[in-house]
Amino acid sequence: MKLKKTDFVLSVLSGALTAAAAPKFGLSFFAWISLIPLIFIIINKKPAQSFLLGLIAGISCNSILIYWIPSVPAHYGNLSLGISIVIYIIFVLFLALYWAFFCLVLAKISQSFPKLVFFLTPFLWVSLEYILTHFLTGFPWGLIGSTQHSNIWFIQLATITGVYGLSFILILFQSMFVYSMRYNRKMPFFSALALVLIIHLGGWLSVKKITPHENSFTAAVIQGNVSSDIYWDQISTLQVWDLFDQHLELSQKADEGGADLIIWPEFSVPLCFSCSYGYYQDFKEKLFQFVQEKDCTILIGTNEQTGSPGSVNYYNTALCLSPNLSQSQYHKMHLVPFGEYTPYKKIFSFIEKMTHAIGEITPGTEYNLHQFKELKFGSPICYEIIFPDLVRRFVKKGAHFLTTITNDGWYGKSSAPYQHYSMAVLRAVENRRFLLRAATTGISGIIDPYGRILSQSQLMTQTHLSGVISPSEKLTFYTRFGDVLPFLSLTLSAVFLILALVKSIHERKRISS
Repeated sequence: MKLKKTDFVLSVLSGALTAAAAPKFGLSFFAWISLIPLIFIIINKKPAQSFLLGLIAGISCNSILIYWIPSVPAHYGNLSLGISIVIYIIFVLFLALYWAFFCLVLAKISQSFPKLVFFLTPFLWVSLEYILTHFLTGFPWGLIGSTQHSNIWFIQLATITGVYGLSFILILFQSMFVYSMRYNRKMPFFSALALVLIIHLGGWLSVKKITPHENSFTAAVIQGNVSSDIYWDQISTLQVWDLFDQHLELSQKADEGGADLIIWPEFSVPLCFSCSYGYYQDFKEKLFQFVQEKDCTILIGTNEQTGSPGSVNYYNTALCLSPNLSQSQYHKMHLVPFGEYTPYKKIFSFIEKMTHAIGEITPGTEYNLHQFKELKFGSPICYEIIFPDLVRRFVKKGAHFLTTITNDGWYGKSSAPYQHYSMAVLRAVENRRFLLRAATTGISGIIDPYGRILSQSQLMTQTHLSGVISPSEKLTFYTRFGDVLPFLSLTLSAVFLILALVKSIHERKRISS
């Protein structure tokens, strides 16, 4: 059976609709129908044909989803636009392979289990999302479940399954629709529809108004709106001091509003508490004075150093400074590949030679928590918030609430800051914790344990946000047990793929004999 033009058109359509469901397009409902055309056309296709159609759908989706990628190395890495576009194309093709393998395996299983394959489809999709999260450092940026961050009732499911459960239900709903259409049986689709309605009803019943209690406190996030075009070694000391003073003034306003905990973004001001020279020492003393006079705690993004001259280790750090001048530090563990370090240097060393923008950051090794009065909190940094398992480990270790500091200024006013922010919403829900997000240029916000956005800033504005935070000690099923659904999905997918291969081999032997 040859591929038709409509097959290619429907593949492109599936990918485009899936990408359109992501922020900031505001079309999240597309995620409930986007895979229907793709599932419909790949069933009964040869595996090789399905692989090609999946690759096309993946290219369509990811080329739209991460359209902002080329501007980053071109603008901030001093790479030519041509090389930046080549990097973008390679990355899109790599991500599209996950779609291709999803379709390949689905087609292979369908040859042996033509009806059962529709029930296995969501397990297979979740398996590949989980692999995407961990393989080659991981990049779970476009998980389809993340598109539903504003669907408050639905996302409560994430307390049990994590974001993967949201993806599972989205794909199950669509695969059951195709099954019902293909075999003219209404019951499977209406059963899936009933499950979706039950999940929404359960979410509605679980969402409660949060009443401040005796351990509640006021916290604030600072958004200094510092451009990523600024290089600290290329501006005057006076300009650096102006930026520091702006953050201090915003902190002063937050303190006047009753904030006991104040959070600065990542790299909004050059800070290093392990450095004792130049303005580093002056800034440190100013912050000491501030927390003592205001009797408040401050969390700031710093660049700490260890080691001796010639063998210095640099750490992207979230540092917490208390009124008694005690300090705690969390060093970022999951660094940004090709941004903060070069992965697999033997293979990608040539990229380092092409740009000076890749850092030499050393990854941290521990999920260190900070102390605020009698409470503990975790502070995943920037890119780390997109990894569900990483964030939940802070809470499992004892975090009563979460913070995240980030610099999304690299992405301008593109979709990237909105996409990144949506993932923070899901981390709050998965762990039933308040989450405070301080972003250099935005989007900053305060999110409650049910994913409701209590306060949110605009991009490219200088502001501060305050809110009442209620800490919690309760652990969700997801926080306790982690990625149970992905492990189950991987197991089932592997078992039925093996069975399909074995059955295919036996069938070929039978025919040949």
